[in-house]
Amino acid sequence: MEQPFLAALRDRVLLADGAMGTLLHARGVPTTACLDAQVLDQPDIVRRVHEDYIAAGADVIETDTFGANRFRLARYGLAGKVREINFRAARLARDAREISGHPVFVAGAVGPSGRLLGTVGDIRPEEVRAAFREQAEALLEGGVDVIILETFPDIAELREAVLAVKVGCDLPIVAQMTFQRDGRTMGGEPPDEVANVAATLGADVAGINCSLGPQSAVEVVEQMSAQTSIRLSAMPNAGLPKFMDRRLVYPSTPEYFADYTRKLVEAGANIVGGCCGTTPEHTAAMREALQGEWNARGGGRSTLAARPPQLVRISPVPSHDASGDAADAAGARRSLRQKLAEGEFVVSVELDPPRGLNPRKALEGAAHLAALGADCINIGDSPMARVRMSAIALAVLIEREAGVEPIIHFTSRDRNLMAIQSDLLGAHALGVRNVIALTGDPPSAGDYARATGVWDVDSIGLIKIMKTLNEGADWAGNSIGKGTEFFVACAANPTADDVDVEVERVRRKLEAGADVLMTQQIYSCDVLRSFLERLGPVDVPLLVGVMPLQSHRHTEFIHNELAGVFVPEPVRERMRLAGENGRAEGIAQAAELLEECRPYVQGAYLVPSFGRYEVVGELVAQAKRGA
Repeated sequence: MEQPFLAALRDRVLLADGAMGTLLHARGVPTTACLDAQVLDQPDIVRRVHEDYIAAGADVIETDTFGANRFRLARYGLAGKVREINFRAARLARDAREISGHPVFVAGAVGPSGRLLGTVGDIRPEEVRAAFREQAEALLEGGVDVIILETFPDIAELREAVLAVKVGCDLPIVAQMTFQRDGRTMGGEPPDEVANVAATLGADVAGINCSLGPQSAVEVVEQMSAQTSIRLSAMPNAGLPKFMDRRLVYPSTPEYFADYTRKLVEAGANIVGGCCGTTPEHTAAMREALQGEWNARGGGRSTLAARPPQLVRISPVPSHDASGDAADAAGARRSLRQKLAEGEFVVSVELDPPRGLNPRKALEGAAHLAALGADCINIGDSPMARVRMSAIALAVLIEREAGVEPIIHFTSRDRNLMAIQSDLLGAHALGVRNVIALTGDPPSAGDYARATGVWDVDSIGLIKIMKTLNEGADWAGNSIGKGTEFFVACAANPTADDVDVEVERVRRKLEAGADVLMTQQIYSCDVLRSFLERLGPVDVPLLVGVMPLQSHRHTEFIHNELAGVFVPEPVRERMRLAGENGRAEGIAQAAELLEECRPYVQGAYLVPSFGRYEVVGELVAQAKRGA
């Protein structure tokens, strides 16, 4: 089986990343610091550099190990940390790849020893070879896919490096040297000689990096390609730098680099990238240029043509409007977040997932409610501690089949910290954005009395986890790459037995970052007003919970047997007097309640009893008309 990096190189031009040191300095690492040691001292900064280059479209990212050989590290008293630094650097780059989900190659960067070789030098060739082998073996152990030897000024030292890598591992080798303005190395070797020596030694790619800008790099590549069959690489600097305000400033813009990317490919480069002074913006411009080169050639295979980046991009599940109205199709429909931000009165309806495999009833209910004007569907997370279909799975089905936005209930009852974050990331990848953070009913309250709850965190901790994910990190502070976009709701119970305790918890939920507040069902606007007075000013949208009563018997059950819910005596009396017309009376009272609460809320959260979504259908329409 052909080595994956070489197979990819045979099929297309690969785009390497840009400068590491330039970005580390720009992000606060002192110029006097050991850049290679940042993989131990500030790993998050290094990983974010990798992530930024991957996001920009790089196919190859280089480890932060250019100077991580025993000689260069000795200058910082770190000669004994060669293995630790190189291994950790490879792992950081691999972590960035895994976080991004993009199939990039991780290249172990190996720079020159920093010592002089030869009869006038201060070190013997075998010592240099041992140092390079030590570094290459650590990079191999860390899991790199290829070794890039770069910025070598001396062909004799490049020879030692190639031979050392070939002994230390069986990875592909990219051998790059620096060239002076006259187009030759410091030792006077012309480009074609460098390429032929690299090929003879067994390198897989020869090339140029650093020292020169894109224009001179084209000339070097042209000379190499004219005299050798080895694959070629070019990673020039962003022009010749100048000192300004005590720092190096590189003049070449991303647009200029993009122009020369095409010229480098036409000259024969199979790998293109950047060195000092280049940034993710340069990489993105080069990616766009390679894409244009591919399109210009009609998409056919060519060693000079750049294939479109093979990046895995997961898009939200496409919506389909069950009613056939194209206005609600994906891309045109406004989200719950947008509607609330624009001041629209929103209506959400709760549907329970099925107890078995067939979601038909829930899907039909969602489609029916969407046609009546419901803005979103709330989906319970095994409510009442009874086993039901996954809320995440049903949310995806509703989004796809009914074309209405879901809000999933998500409890911390059934998941430990790892499972909470894994499930949330999976839900986000499937397009779920709206989540109500709940602690969850105890298992003993449901069908599984012997089951145990987990509760590593409660609803407040769950909100904090989602807001941390939104910032691009997991609960332990590890980067997840691009942050999630969860719109986080929290619950409030205005009729709680101890309202003061409930008020304090709601305040903590809001402080944790909840984006919207949704109350449990109430049956009196006075109760809502009293609760809001105790809670104080709320700067997030509020949706009031309403469950239409069905009958006098249902009313008495709600009042006497449903913990934390209070039905005022006047409401109970009206339901008693309604007799057989209890359902109509319940809808009428719910409509009255909504109108009374409208000045204090931005939407309604409707809960149908016994899963009878058709009962709240009329209320949905009334609520939207009233808005």
